[in-house]
Amino acid sequence: MGGSDADGTGFTLAGRDAQLDQAMEALYDSEQRGGLGPSSPNVARWLGDIREYFPQTVVQIMQRDAMDRLNLHKMLLEPECLAAVEPDVHLVATLMSFSHVLPAKTRDTARMVVRKVVEDLEKRLANPLRQAVGGSISKSVRNLRPKLREMDWNRTIRANLRHYQADYKTIIPETLVGYGRTGRALRDVILCLDQSGSMASSIVYAGVFGATLASIRAVNTQVIAFDTSVVNLTSVVEDPVDMLFSVQLGGGTDIEQALRYAQGLVRAPSDTIMILISDLIEGGENEQFLKRAANIKASGVNLICLLALSDEGAPMYDKDNAAFLASIDIPTFACTPEMFPELMAKAIKGQRLDSIAGTSP
Repeated sequence: MGGSDADGTGFTLAGRDAQLDQAMEALYDSEQRGGLGPSSPNVARWLGDIREYFPQTVVQIMQRDAMDRLNLHKMLLEPECLAAVEPDVHLVATLMSFSHVLPAKTRDTARMVVRKVVEDLEKRLANPLRQAVGGSISKSVRNLRPKLREMDWNRTIRANLRHYQADYKTIIPETLVGYGRTGRALRDVILCLDQSGSMASSIVYAGVFGATLASIRAVNTQVIAFDTSVVNLTSVVEDPVDMLFSVQLGGGTDIEQALRYAQGLVRAPSDTIMILISDLIEGGENEQFLKRAANIKASGVNLICLLALSDEGAPMYDKDNAAFLASIDIPTFACTPEMFPELMAKAIKGQRLDSIAGTSP
């Protein structure tokens, strides 16, 4: 692209090519050309232009470049700018970091943007997780004398198809299949979310997965978020948008305190899956954190550490802490969102995660 004297091509551009070049120049030649300027209408117009000229994936990259190169995070404070942005996980993460300073006129628009991203993620990720978890639980535990509220109707019907009575157009249920023990879920899942800024994208995915797990009757799901303090988000986990706006990104990190709180939520260690999503960069007493993790593991809890829950490539993390956790048989690795359903299925069935985690953190 080009056409001005500085480009050295000797050619000028016209029409759509010129408009496309101007949109790129406003961002990548901003030091020479004055950039987008401080005007919100200019920013909103530019956001609309790049959505017209470039494919969605390129638009998302250019938006992130604009925020990094031109410090345009302030554009998220204006509803007309925010409405023109192409929603993605990175934008949601940015909005989460601004949630405490968003003006009232922008807050509703911000929630609409976040909800669109969340709904898109749910369409892609929720059903695979429900199927993986539901299938694993039904295989790991059966209740052959269920009460009405415990009935697994789909499995009961399949188990009795041979008893179909054509004359009455009904099935005689000789074998009943239920979800499991009366009065409690078959598995307890505790998600511990590190609120440090580097974990922002992971928290977005964790919010969607937490809401999905909370909708599964056979799983009791609790979600906590932590920095130097701990907040229990279980009361809002069923709505991932509310959960995400309850997270306060940034600040210090006290992983030991979070694990201590999470350990206090454990009812039956052998039926509990605890997932720590953290870069393991401990701001508190590191030795106490490692002792706490070892204690939780020794108690019978299936403790898993995800260094990231995203598709952004290799994360930054504390390699020494990760190596220690791996050495005491705590699976420690980065996980893509698409692999999370398989992770949960294996964890519920008590299987090793080597095929997902690889051989080292």
